[in-house]
Formats: sequence, structure tokens, C-alpha cells
Amino acid sequence: MRRIVLTCLVAIGALCAPQASAGTRAVVQTRTYDVTGGSGAALVDAMDRRGPRHGFMTHAIATTSYTVDWGLDAGQGNGFCRVRGVNGTLNLSYTFPRLASPAAPALKRRWNRFFAGVRAHEETHGRIAREMMRATERSITGLRVVNDPSCYKTRREARLRIQAIYAEYEAKQNAFDRREHGNGGHVEHLIAALTGTP
Repeated sequence: MRRIVLTCLVAIGALCAPQASAGTRAVVQTRTYDVTGGSGAALVDAMDRRGPRHGFMTHAIATTSYTVDWGLDAGQGNGFCRVRGVNGTLNLSYTFPRLASPAAPALKRRWNRFFAGVRAHEETHGRIAREMMRATERSITGLRVVNDPSCYKTRREARLRIQAIYAEYEAKQNAFDRREHGNGGHVEHLIAALTGTP
């Protein structure tokens, strides 16, 4: 959560044979890693040591990562190539810490509040990714290009639209993280509440 990994790989599928348009779907996977400690500070240290890797030397508290796959159904008609159906899959993966040691009631309450904040942060990243999928589907469904017998121009235009929407939503992901992780931001408050520091 303090240092989020957000990896978005967009791969556009080849234009394929006619099929029913399934729209977009999300496949969600949640992983956990165990942390132990008798105080909030000890739990933060455990997350810093055991959390998912973020960069070469650091670890995050929690992460959201995803990949995106698109399959397009396009065909010829009346002198143009048209995208008739769009199938998109968002493979969304969350990694969260799990308290694996007994905790005093006060620490357990602080952990539960902390974890609820961590989960809300990561699920916001997931919501932004889902919004990206819907925006992409709207943008490329019904795309038509004239004089494109091989549908090459249509494929290229779909790719450009996907890349543009990806860039727009990646900027939204980064802006959200800047707000959350900045000095005095939500993440700082969550950690302070867990450790019991003012």
C-alpha cells in the first residue's frame, strides 16, 4: 500500500472469426503474506521485510497489479471493416498482509482499521482498472474504417485507442497514489493509527 506496484500490460488480440460479443470481464485473484508482531510498529516492520517486492530494494505493504487482454471480432461489409464485438479480460491481482500472530484486543482493533484502509486503497486501484476496461470497450465497439479490405487499419486504430485510454487511466492511477501516499496523506494516517503515533 505504501509503495504500490501497478503493472498494466495491454495486448490486443488478432481480429478473429465471428463470435458472440461477450463484453468485458474481470478475473480477480487475491494473495496474502503473513506478518507477526506484538505492536503496530513491529507489524509495520514485518510488512516492510515481507511485503511484495516493489522495485529492486523495497517492499510494499499491499499491491494491485493487472494485465489486460483484448479480442476483437471484425469483418467486412459495404466497403469498410467494422469491429462487431469486443471481448476484454482484466486479470486483476491483489496482495495483502495477513495478521498471523495472536494480538492483544487493542492491537487487533487497530489492525482491523488499518487493514480496512489498505483494502479500500487497493480496491480503488481495481475500480479504476475496471473503469478503464469499460471506457476501452465503448471506444472500440463499432469502430469502422473504410477501404480496409484486410482490416489492418482497423486493427491499428483499435490499438491506438486502447493505448490512449490506457495512458489516461494510468495517469488517474498515479494521481490517486500521489494523493494517498503524499506527506499527510491517507496512507500516512493509517500507519500512524496502527503504530499508535500521533
